Amino acid sequence: MDYYKIEIKITPFEEWLRDVLASQLAETGFESFVEIEDGLEAFVAVPNFSDNDLNLVLEEFQEGFSFNVEKELIKSQNWNEEWEKNYFEPLVIQNECVIRAPFHTEFPKAKYEIVIEPNMAFGTGNHETTSMMVETILEMNMDNKTVLDMGCGTGILGILSSMKGAASVLAIDIDEWSFKGATENAVQNEITNMTVKMGDAALLGSELYDVILANIHKNVLISDIPVYEKVLLPGGLLVMSGFYTEDIDDISNKAKHLGLKPAGYKTKNNWVAVGFKK
Repeated sequence: MDYYKIEIKITPFEEWLRDVLASQLAETGFESFVEIEDGLEAFVAVPNFSDNDLNLVLEEFQEGFSFNVEKELIKSQNWNEEWEKNYFEPLVIQNECVIRAPFHTEFPKAKYEIVIEPNMAFGTGNHETTSMMVETILEMNMDNKTVLDMGCGTGILGILSSMKGAASVLAIDIDEWSFKGATENAVQNEITNMTVKMGDAALLGSELYDVILANIHKNVLISDIPVYEKVLLPGGLLVMSGFYTEDIDDISNKAKHLGLKPAGYKTKNNWVAVGFKK
C-alpha cells in the first residue's frame, strides 16, 4: 500500500503541541510518527488520508502557531523495512537496555530488552527526556517498589520498572492512543503486573507509591506536583522530565514548597530530568 509522509513544522516550536498533534492525527488514521527538531513527520496510508481532517486538526492551534506542511508520496514497499532502515533503529541505553521493534532481527544484546511497536514512535526512547528517565531507572533499585508512571506514552518506563523487579506498576496517560499502545506493549513484553489507565492525576486516590515517574509538559507537572506528593510514600522518589534547564527553578520551587527534597538531576541537550525525595 502507498503511504503519505506529512512533514509538519511548528512555529514557534513547542514539544507539547507536537505530542498533541500526533495524538489527534492518530485519531484520523495516521499510523506512525517521527520527531524532528521543530515538528514531526506523520505517516498515513493513502486511502486513509484526508486534507480536510489534517486542516481541521491544525486550525485548532492557528491562533498562536503557524505550520509549514509538506506532503510526500511513498510508494508501496515493505513498511517495516522502511521503518527499520530510516526511522527506528534499535536503541541501547547505558549498555544495559535495548529498545527495539518486533521486526528487528539484528540488535545488540543487553540485560533488559524492551519491544515497542514502531507506530508508537514517540516512546521509543530516542527523545532526550525518555532516555534520561530510562537511565534514571537503570540506576535505581526497583525491587518490590510500587511504581506510578504518569504520562506513560508507550509504557517504556513502566515496562522497564517491572523488568527491574517492581512489585506493581500503574501507568496513566490522558490520550487513547497512548493508553492502547502502552497496553499492547505491556502484553508484547510479557509484563503482567502493570495496569494501564486512561486519564490524568484525577485518577489517583488513596494508593501510595515508592516511585513516581512523570515525563510530561512543564505546566502539567507544576499543576500536579501537589497530587504526586500526596500519593508518594515517605522516603519515596519523584522523578520528573519534559522541560528545559531554564524551567528547573519553577519546578524545584513548587516541589520544595511541598517539603520535597532535591535528589539529583540529569541534563541532555537542554532537557532535564530531576528527582525529589519525600
